[in-house]
Amino acid sequence: MKLNRRTMLAAGAAGLALPAALPARAQDKTARIGIAIPAATHGWTGGLNFHTERTIKALEAAFPQLEFVLTTAGDVQAQVNNVEDLIARQIDALVILPMESAPLTEPVKAAKARGIFITTVDRGLSEEGVEDLYVGGNNPQYGIEAAEYFKARLPKGGKIVVMRGIPTAIDNIRIEAFQKVLEGTGVEILDMQYANWNPDKAFEVMQDYLTRFPQIDGVWAGDDDAALGAKAAIEQAGRQEGMLLLGGSGMNRVIKMIMDGDAVIDADIFYPPTLIIPAIEVTAMRYATQAPIRGRYVLDSPLITKENAAEFYFPDSPY
Repeated sequence: MKLNRRTMLAAGAAGLALPAALPARAQDKTARIGIAIPAATHGWTGGLNFHTERTIKALEAAFPQLEFVLTTAGDVQAQVNNVEDLIARQIDALVILPMESAPLTEPVKAAKARGIFITTVDRGLSEEGVEDLYVGGNNPQYGIEAAEYFKARLPKGGKIVVMRGIPTAIDNIRIEAFQKVLEGTGVEILDMQYANWNPDKAFEVMQDYLTRFPQIDGVWAGDDDAALGAKAAIEQAGRQEGMLLLGGSGMNRVIKMIMDGDAVIDADIFYPPTLIIPAIEVTAMRYATQAPIRGRYVLDSPLITKENAAEFYFPDSPY
C-alpha cells in the first residue's frame, strides 16, 4: 500500500480519532506491544520520540486492553539488549526502528521465532521477509529526487560530495538510486563519507572535503541535521558562493530557511519522523480490532522548494 503525504497524515489523524468511533471494549487477553527506537540524539529522533510518546498515550487511553512497553537506545548494542529484554517480557508485537540494520536483524529474527508480530519502521533490516509490517518513506524516491535536483542545477556537470547516513538498508537504497540517476550526466561525485545524520560529524566531514577539494559545486548531506553542520563549515570557510547544499527529512528550521530564500539551502526532501505514528497505530489495531494486518505502508518523499514549502511547514512541531 503506497500513501502520499496527505493520505499518510490523514491516516495518522484517523488512527488517533478511531477510538472515538469504536467501542473501547476489553478483550479476554491483554496484548503487550514492545517498542524499540533510538534515543533522542538529534532533531529527527527527538521528533520520533515525541510522536511515539504522544501516540502511546492516546492509544492507552482508548484501548485499556493494550499495554505498551517503550524502550530507547543511544547505541546499537543498547538496542539489541532492549529487544532481548522485550522478548523476555513476553511481548505480543514488536515495533522497531533499527539504529543499524545488520546488528538488529538476528535479534528481531529471534523475536519472530517466538511468534512475535514484527513491525519495522523506516530503516528496515538487512534480510528481507522478517517483518510482518513495514512503515517507512520512499527511499528510492529520496535518492532519485536528490539526484534530479543536482542534474537540474548543474546542467553542464559539476563536482559534488556526498554525506551518507549510518550503515542501514535505507542508506544503501538511497545512495544506489542517487548514483544510478547521475550516471552519464557529467555530475561527478568526488567522495562519499558517513556523517551519521549528525551535525557535528557533518561539520567535520565537510571541513575535510573543503580542505581536499578546491572545487565543490554541490553537497548532498542526506539529512537536515547533517546539512546544518555542513552549512556551518562552508560558511566558516567562506565557500558558500555558488554552493548547492541539499539535506533531507523536512526539518521546520530548514523549511523556514527555504521559505525565506536562504542563499545556500534552497530545497529539501520530505521524510518526517511522524511515520512512527501509523506504525504504532496499525500494529495496535491488529489487537484492538482483531484486524488481519500485514503489508507495506510507504510515504512519498517529494522535493520541497520555495514554491511548495508552506505545505510542509509546521511551526509547532518539535522537528
